[in-house]
This record gives sequence, C-alpha cells and structure tokens, in this order.
Amino acid sequence: MSSLARPHRDDVILASVGLSGGVFLWLVGIHIQNGRLLDAPWASLVPLAVMSALELMRRSAPQTALVIGTLALVADQFTVGSLATLLMFTDLVYAAVLYGTPAAARRIPVTTLLVTVAVTAGFIAWIPSADALLIGIVTGMVSFGPALTGASVRNHREAAVAARLRADQTVLLAEMDRVQAVTAERSRMARELHDMVANHLSAIAIHSTAALSIDDPGTSRDALGVIRQNSVDGLAEMRRLIGLLRENGAAGPPSAAPTLAALDALVGQAGANSASSGLTVTLDDGREETGPLPAPVELAAYRIVQESLTNALKHAAPGPVAVRLGRTREVLTVEVSSVLGDRPGPRVPGSGAGLVGMRERVALLGGTIAAGPEAREDGVKIWLVRAELPVEERTYGR
Repeated sequence: MSSLARPHRDDVILASVGLSGGVFLWLVGIHIQNGRLLDAPWASLVPLAVMSALELMRRSAPQTALVIGTLALVADQFTVGSLATLLMFTDLVYAAVLYGTPAAARRIPVTTLLVTVAVTAGFIAWIPSADALLIGIVTGMVSFGPALTGASVRNHREAAVAARLRADQTVLLAEMDRVQAVTAERSRMARELHDMVANHLSAIAIHSTAALSIDDPGTSRDALGVIRQNSVDGLAEMRRLIGLLRENGAAGPPSAAPTLAALDALVGQAGANSASSGLTVTLDDGREETGPLPAPVELAAYRIVQESLTNALKHAAPGPVAVRLGRTREVLTVEVSSVLGDRPGPRVPGSGAGLVGMRERVALLGGTIAAGPEAREDGVKIWLVRAELPVEERTYGR
C-alpha cells in the first residue's frame, strides 16, 4: 500500500507531462479521430485523466495499470481521441513488461503480437484496402512494439544483475582463497616456530630448574653450559626462519630447511640435553633405499623426530630413546620410542601443540601417524611415535 501511496518521482513527472500535454492538445482542438459516438470534445478528457492516473502505478502495480489502461484506451475510441492518451498507453505496456512479474514479461509480448495479427487480419477481411494494413501497423506500434522494447530492456537489466552477482561471487571466492592461504601459512609458520624453538626452550627450562634446585657448583656449571648452548642454537634457528620469511615470505618448504642428513647432529644435541635426566638417545638408520627424497618429506621427517625428542625430554622416564628410520620404494618410516612412566627431576609441561603439528605435517603429505603407549616384549611400557610418509614425487599441500 505504501508503494501505491508514494509513486516514484519519474512516474509523477510522466503523469503530469501526459495530462498537461493532453489538455493542451484538447485546448487547441487537435484530435486523432472524428465521427465517434461521444463526439463532444470534453469526453476525451475522461480517458486522458484515467490514463494519467495509471501512470502513477506503472511501477507499483504494472499489470493492473495495463488492464485498466486497455479499458481506458477502448473507451477513448468512442471519443474524438487524444494522442497523449495513446502515448501513455504505450508506456503502460512497456512498464508492464519491464516491471511486471517474469510470467507477465513472457506473456505480454506474445499476447500483443497475437492481438496485432488478429486486428490486421480482421480489418483486411472487413475492408480489404491499404487502410486495413495501416490499422494493423498502428496496432503493432501501440502494443507489440512497446512490449518488445520492454522485454529487451528487461533482458539487458537481468543480464547486468547476473554479471554483478558473478562478479560478487568471484570476489567472495577470491577472498575465501586468500583467507585460506593466510590461515595455511600461519599454521605452517606456527609448526616451524614450535618445532624449532620447543626443543631448545625445553632443555633450557629443565636445566635451569636443575641449577636452581641442586646446590652443587659442578652441576650448576654444567647446566649453565647446556642453557647457553641451547640459547645460542635457538637464536640461530630464529634468525634463519626470520631471514627466510623476509626473503620469500610464503612459498612451501624453504630451500635451507633441515634434512635427514642433519639427524646425527640433532640426536647428539638431544643426548647432551637429556643426559642429566637419565635418557640415552640413539639413531638407527635402517633405510634400504638411499636415493634423494622430496624436500617436504625430509623436512616433515626431521620435524617429527625433533618434536618426539622434545617430548621425550619433557616426559620420558630414564632409559633409552630410540630413533629409527626405514625406507622402501614407496614409504619412509620414522619411529621414535621412549620409556613411559614417571621420572625424578624437573619436568616441563606440554601444551599438546607438538602432536597437532606432527599430524598436520603428515596429513599434508598424505601419510599416516600414530602416537601412544605400547608394551615391549620384555614388558616395559614405551611411548611410540610412528609415521609413514609417501616418498613418490607429487604436489604437496602447504
């Protein structure tokens, strides 16, 4: 109801111009026909007024306006007629197709075409002359022409709306891809930071606690030496990662990433850090295949061993910590086992982020990983981490 009470500004202008023009033509005595039933000139003002009022409804109720307008046009044929009334009717036909329902937009052009054909055929049969053909042409110009124009404009508008929607969807998809890329990169950086720094910080925490709790100069000196070495190594790792991020910010595993060739040094460092906790770290490289591995596989295997040794330093009971590597043509196997149980001395609480990072790394490579307690043949309970990484060349996710 509000749309009927407040017509569009353009519709008000059209109605005003149409009414004013029709009144002007009536005043100067310009009519379009003579010899009608209602021959009084004032009679043509009634259809004119009705058609002007219907122009106010051309957007809000276009189909209703067209039906009433058709009746007003028929009534105008019984008067001397007005050119303004005829022109406003053509606008109502146009508006009914442009602003009406999709069904009306399909039906009106077809209906007006059939009406034009029927009128032309009827008048040719009634008065077979050029005048009959002229009446058909005028009928088509008044009805079918505006309907066809409205259909064309509507199609162009709908095409423009569809194009805007596709553009908006493209922008939305691009933004989603950007967010996913940023999230994936943040996850990768989080894994790298955790795996690089956690080992050193765990050793620093354990040995600093030991130095504070044991009142022995020799023990404190040894602990401080381990603390210093891990501090230096941690800073070097941080500088390396920051440098890589500054150089090539986002792309895959960095070219300077650690490889399995550096496991000996990693195991040696872990043995030195955990010696005071009663842990002995060994490396058993039983790989049958010795060919090169994809860089993402080597990085993932190295980080899995690194995180597993860090967890052993935090939680394992005194005893052996065994790192084992195996490789077939298709799979690289990484196993790290440590004695499960309580042990004396300082311990560092874990956050669980390391296991999450390991699972993410393996999942990105399409491999499998399991971590949990197991019982050895001699009855000793161990914590075993076992990962299987496919080694064939492929496109790895980040």
